[in-house]
Amino acid sequence: MSTLPTPRIALVTGASRGLGMAIAEELAEQGWHVVAVARTVGGLEDLDDRIKARRPGSELATLAPMDITNDDAMRHLCRSIFDRWGALHLWVHAAVHAAPLTPAGHLDAKDWDKSLAINLRATGMLIPMVEPLLRAGKGTALFLDDPRGGAPFFGAYGATKAGQIALARSWQEETKKIGPRVLIETPCPLPTATRARFFPGEDREALGDLHAEATRIVATLGDSA
Repeated sequence: MSTLPTPRIALVTGASRGLGMAIAEELAEQGWHVVAVARTVGGLEDLDDRIKARRPGSELATLAPMDITNDDAMRHLCRSIFDRWGALHLWVHAAVHAAPLTPAGHLDAKDWDKSLAINLRATGMLIPMVEPLLRAGKGTALFLDDPRGGAPFFGAYGATKAGQIALARSWQEETKKIGPRVLIETPCPLPTATRARFFPGEDREALGDLHAEATRIVATLGDSA
C-alpha cells in the first residue's frame, strides 16, 4: 500500500491536449490532485470540465496557464506547490514543440529556436526546480520519449527531443540511489495533434487509443509514485 499523504500531488506540464491531457485526466480519476500547466487556457478548462464530469463535485485540478519557458513563472509555481502542499509526488513532462518537417538544410530559425526553448532548455531549467519537491515527496518524474533523432526531415524535433531524453537519462542515472525516481516511457502511436502534424494523411483509426495508453502509463507508476 502507498504511504503517501493525501492528496497525492501531480504536476503535468503540457496538460492541455493529447497524451498530457489524457494522463492528467486519468490521474484525477484515480484521486490525484493535478497541477495542470499549459499555455492554452481553453485546453486547461476543457481538462477541468472532463475531470469534473468524471468526478462530480471534486476539486482535483489546479489550472496553471503559463509558458514553461518562463523561468520566473515556473519558479513561482514550484514555490506555490511547496507552500501549499510541501512536496510533489509526480511530475509528468508532456510539453513539446513539434516543428514542421523540413530538410536540415532549410531549418527555419524561429522553429529551431522554439524547439530548443521548449523541448530542451525548459527541461534543463525545470529539473532543478522540481527535483527538491519530488525528493520531499519521494516522488517520480515521468518523461515521454518519441525517438525521431536522425530521421529524415525531423531535424529540429528529433534533435531537441533526443536531447531532452538524454538529459532525463542522465538524471535517471544520477538519482538511482537518492531519488527522485525517473521513468521514461515510449507511448505507442497515438492520434494526437503532434502526430497529425507529422503524418497528415495517416489512417487515425489504426492508431492506439489515447485514454487506454494513458491508463497503461499511469499503471507503470505503481504505488511508489
